[in-house]
Amino acid sequence: MKDPDRIARIEQAIAKKYGHETIENPRSHWDDEKEKEYQEQLKKLAARERTFEESQEKEEVNGILISKKLLTRETVRRGCPVCNTFSFDLKDDAYMNRYSCCYKCYIQWVDGREERWETGWRPPKGDK
Repeated sequence: MKDPDRIARIEQAIAKKYGHETIENPRSHWDDEKEKEYQEQLKKLAARERTFEESQEKEEVNGILISKKLLTRETVRRGCPVCNTFSFDLKDDAYMNRYSCCYKCYIQWVDGREERWETGWRPPKGDK
């Protein structure tokens, strides 16, 4: 036979160990203000999820699916416009950002002549 007072004893033990709030009905502390705050939080969460899902959408480019997030980023210049060399070297990135040329072209054409380079001078096409 089941003991009808078992639930009451369990609740009393829980309240004694963890505090009286642990056995209260959560709705007893809920009011219209908390409901409004909760609804606003839901709207913000839904907006963030929509933004995330939109960024994960794929777009076909030349027969390949690419994330739209990658397509909106500015492409990094990897080819030197002076000598047309393609490089992943970090040293080239630094010179590409500052002088719009790779390290090799910087040494050959820019080093010591930065003012001329800044005014727009570039080596003739045949000299590269």
